[in-house]
Amino acid sequence: MNMTTILAFTAATLLASSALAGSKAELPKHLPPFGADKPLPIPQIEKRILANEMEVWVIPKMGLPRVDAVLAVRGAGLAADTANTSGFASLLADLLTEGTAKRNSREIAETTQGFGGSIDAIASADGINVRGNALASRTPQLLDLLAEIVRTPSFPEGEVRLAQANALQGLKAQEAQPSFKAERALTQVIYGDHPYARITLSEEAISVLTPQALQQAHATRFRPDRALLIITGPIETSQAMLIAEEAFGSWRASVRVPAENATAVRTMQPTYVLINRPGSVQSTIRLGRPAIAATHADYIPLQLASTVLGGSFSSRLMQNLREDKGYTYSARGGLNVLRTGGRVTASADVRNEVTGAALKEFVNELRRMGEELVPTHEMEDTKRYVTGGYLISTQMQGAVATTLANNWLVGLPAEFLGEYVPKIRAVSSAQVQKMGRKYLDPNTISVVVVGDSKEVTAQLKDYRKFQNREH
Repeated sequence: MNMTTILAFTAATLLASSALAGSKAELPKHLPPFGADKPLPIPQIEKRILANEMEVWVIPKMGLPRVDAVLAVRGAGLAADTANTSGFASLLADLLTEGTAKRNSREIAETTQGFGGSIDAIASADGINVRGNALASRTPQLLDLLAEIVRTPSFPEGEVRLAQANALQGLKAQEAQPSFKAERALTQVIYGDHPYARITLSEEAISVLTPQALQQAHATRFRPDRALLIITGPIETSQAMLIAEEAFGSWRASVRVPAENATAVRTMQPTYVLINRPGSVQSTIRLGRPAIAATHADYIPLQLASTVLGGSFSSRLMQNLREDKGYTYSARGGLNVLRTGGRVTASADVRNEVTGAALKEFVNELRRMGEELVPTHEMEDTKRYVTGGYLISTQMQGAVATTLANNWLVGLPAEFLGEYVPKIRAVSSAQVQKMGRKYLDPNTISVVVVGDSKEVTAQLKDYRKFQNREH
């Protein structure tokens, strides 16, 4: 059983127990009480800044004979895309591992297999992570290859054309999905012209995909003074630092440092959009508003409030719209925090005939978050779900490295890794209610509905006046 399967099984078990705890069903009377949350062992992180201003963190961890490494590059992600080429960064990340100045894509794959590991790259709004792992004895080779991919990608013409063709086909498939249209429209409504609105792939980004465009983007976005390398596994700190210095010490930026993103808006006039999808038998509902950056003082209590609302199987949206009303298979809600902004969202796909009724229940649950204190048992169940999921997700050394890298990208310090669970445990019902009043007021929430306008327009009239769009 691989790591992904283990985590999926454990998460499913946690979800099932959380759902039972939040439902009306009663547990057997003689079960022992839940044990106390175990603290997350805080790793000892050794830090160094190279002469080129690149940060290196080393986390020695004995046990598994494998080393994991993550190179995070801030400012290289989706928010760096131009307004008319959204999604370009995801294509850039995918193509990093398809060729370098020394190796083609096949040679890269064979090299990684040769040292018993893997390498990939993934883009987020605030950056790109290039991740790799290998047998501990092959650490120098792993970091050499990681540096080669990060510093000298070649973006071969054939690989770029293949990626372009695949992306076009993928985009066509996505455009047929109402969830894609709803997400794109909601993101634009929430963030306006801020770069955080550029998270979905666009036809324009695919059309400008050339080796030259990729090389130019790489030269601008990849630079050591905005990079962090994290190395973890059974390796001595001094040895890891020496290998990192040899692989990355001569890396220099080739262009002037680009500006950081401006702070995203915290509030925006709500907008109501109906995207017509003729013949659709269900409506895709998305609600959202701008929220806060990861470093904001409200992050932890708002995270807990959004989980109570819609972040688990036993959340209020699920219990109301699915279990009680039977309007949908799944109703969700949550908080997404980034480096200079964030958003709160909620979603469900419902039958045409209950579109208006479902929207009414969303409003009721949003308003309830600010009007009522969350009962003690519900608070404890939610805290256990949040902290348990976090502790499970950070058990593996590769996951720890990725979590640290992602936290760094959004501005959170290394210490936050161990602070998260105690801070969640310390949140009170009064704080959650305050977050409800401050960020979940339905009068501040934008709504996007994708569905058959002939079937749902009349149901939406009692809520707000919706803008009608054909796509």
